[in-house]
Amino acid sequence: MQIEHDSKARRFKAELPTGTAYLAYATAEEKVLDFYSTFVPPPARGQNIAAKLVEAALGYAREQGFRVIPSCWYVALWIQRHPEHDDLVAH
Repeated sequence: MQIEHDSKARRFKAELPTGTAYLAYATAEEKVLDFYSTFVPPPARGQNIAAKLVEAALGYAREQGFRVIPSCWYVALWIQRHPEHDDLVAH
């Protein structure tokens, strides 16, 4: 599975046989991204696709010097379960 960063649409996406999975974000303020929605088509759920989207998005944020607001419940839960990424969360 390949994850692409679509900066115009402000999302990280993966094209799947059952549709497009994505993590959408907005710019909250300078150098802060709000990860507000994650979606995986129902037939593809339970295959760690959302987790891979979060990993890609957080990797991008770290590389580019962004902090994040995990508005999406899934992103917030994923960061809670992976505290090594807590330093990226804007408090």
